[in-house]
Amino acid sequence: MPTTIADCEINQAAWNAAVAVAGGGEVWEDCGLRWSWQAHDRQLMLNFPRSMDAAAARRGVEAALARNACIVGAWLGSDVDASPLATVGFERGWEPWWMAAPLGAMAEPEDGRVTITNHVPEYELEGRRLLSLAEGWDARAWQAVARLDGRFAGRAWAFAPAGIAGIYDMDVWPRFQRRGLGRALLRALCGSARAAGAQVAVLNATPDGERLYSAEGFIRIGVGITYWHHLG
Repeated sequence: MPTTIADCEINQAAWNAAVAVAGGGEVWEDCGLRWSWQAHDRQLMLNFPRSMDAAAARRGVEAALARNACIVGAWLGSDVDASPLATVGFERGWEPWWMAAPLGAMAEPEDGRVTITNHVPEYELEGRRLLSLAEGWDARAWQAVARLDGRFAGRAWAFAPAGIAGIYDMDVWPRFQRRGLGRALLRALCGSARAAGAQVAVLNATPDGERLYSAEGFIRIGVGITYWHHLG
């Protein structure tokens, strides 16, 4: 069956929840609104509600303030009425460009500058907590780390709780960009997910990122919406 926007949303929501729990946060539901508190980076996320309740959204903002959050984000489908968010201080943000690719068609990883690892000495406590996602014989998450001449140059994650692998937090530090590390990170993660039995990779792209992902076989399948409430 073709990969859908709903598949992307399900994986993104599961990733947000997994990151929240691994980082010492929590998840909860209130009147159909699913929240994930990412304590490690002080972000509260609202994950793909099918309808919006203004009172519950306000309680979410109050929960973020009580936890000293810096921002509240809302991930939405393009067909959801977001007007209740505006009444409690949210502003429309960037659009996730949902993309998907069959893992069987992806190029094999072959760049020695990138490894799949859960050992990153540069990480402080918050980063080390997230590495628990990649530990254990039954782990369904993988972190790829790029090093150039021994220097930590970038990283990215894949998360595959089922047959679909989401690619997240792809980042190459500015001084190491335009050296093929983004492509190498992507291929390493897709190779690990494929070896674990995943059949499809999905991600959300920016306009700049779309060029890389398209070249690697990803196709845009739809667009979502984000809203943000900056708390300072």
